[in-house]
Order: sequence, then structure tokens, then C-alpha cells
Amino acid sequence: MNNIKVLLGVIGLVASINASEIYATFNVKAHESANLAFDASGVVESVKTDISLEVKKGDILASLENSDKRASLDIAKTALVYAKKDYDRQVAVRKLIDASKFDAVAFKHDNAKNQLALQQSLYNKTFLKAPFDGVIFFKEVEVGDTVSGMMLKTVFKIQSKSKRKLVVEFDQKYNNIVKIGDKFEYKVDGDDKLYTGEISKIYPSANANNRKVQAEVKAQDIMVGLFGDGKIITNSK
Repeated sequence: MNNIKVLLGVIGLVASINASEIYATFNVKAHESANLAFDASGVVESVKTDISLEVKKGDILASLENSDKRASLDIAKTALVYAKKDYDRQVAVRKLIDASKFDAVAFKHDNAKNQLALQQSLYNKTFLKAPFDGVIFFKEVEVGDTVSGMMLKTVFKIQSKSKRKLVVEFDQKYNNIVKIGDKFEYKVDGDDKLYTGEISKIYPSANANNRKVQAEVKAQDIMVGLFGDGKIITNSK
């Protein structure tokens, strides 16, 4: 039993000798964030969300008045219906008609499908949708505003609801020591609670402004924009 205790003590001593604690600072950022703008021109007809509201991926956040786009889409749908009928009739008698005549009908049919796809795309652009589940934290659009697809303007900003990433910075002299998976113990400024995470990503180049290496640590439910410091615990010196 005594021998086992001695062995465990030696293992612990070796581990402590090989471990390094590297001071690091960090800023809290959302795991996902995006600036959203209309990729079309028109007058805003509806706004369906606001700052601090949660949205789901695919939710419509705002839309433009689109009666003209809707009419063009309906025309394209009708044109395809009749082009398809004509095409099907020609397919039935393809062996009896001139090849050039059949090609002309086939072209008309394919062109009608392409026109429908184009009009559907233009219509879809009148709706601004959430690209992922998240929370709106910026809004600068109201019903009646005019937007231009030629001059993109951010009207919403969205960020992940609870998933966060700590952008960690440490001295470049530790570049070859810190590894993905290393433990990171940290405190957020103004909060005495000790948090623990792991290095999940190391940036491939140093920050040109301060010559420090940056890495990321995954976190949850910390307010974006806060900062703090901690120590990276690595097993190599």
C-alpha cells in the first residue's frame, strides 16, 4: 500500500513538473453572428421581429411589397404549364415530325422552366429570413422604408442565442506549446466564478497589432462583448 502511495506521489510530481500555466486574456463573441440586408430593391411592407426577440432558421424577419414579383411569378408558372403541354404532344409524335421543329418546342419548354426559376428567385429575395436560430440584437428598418439591392444596408444583426466563443490571446512565445484540447480556466471580468473550457481552435497567424496568438474556447450563456482572463494549462513545456 505504501509503495502505491509513493508511486502515485511520483506521478503527481512529474505531472506538475511537465504542466505549464500560460496567462491569457479573452473577449466573448457569439458562436454565430451575421449582418442581414435585403438583396432586392423596394418598399418595406412588413417587419415581423424586433431587438431581443428569438427567431428560428428560415423565419421571415421582414418583407418588401412584391405584387409585381408575384404577378411575374404567376405568368412564368402559366407559361410553363402550356409549354409542357406542347412539349408532351411533340414527344408523342417525335418520330413523325422534323427534328428542328421538335428542338424548337424543347427549347421553349426548357426556357419556360428557367424563366420560372428566375422569377421564383426574384420573388424569394423580397423576404429577409433568419439564416440560423438566434436572437436579434440590432434593427434598423421600419414599414415604409425604401431599400436598394444596389446599395446593401444592414437592417438586422443576429447572433446565436446561448452558444459563445472566447477569443483567447496569449504571448507568441508559447505558440509551439499550446495545443487544441488544452484546459483553460478563466474568470469573466466582474464575476468571481471560475469557469473551465478547452482550446478548440488555434488561429494560424498571430495578431498583427500586438503579436499575440489567438485561440478559441467554446462557452455558453455569457454576454457577448464581455472580457476576462485566465490560464491555459498545457502538459508540455
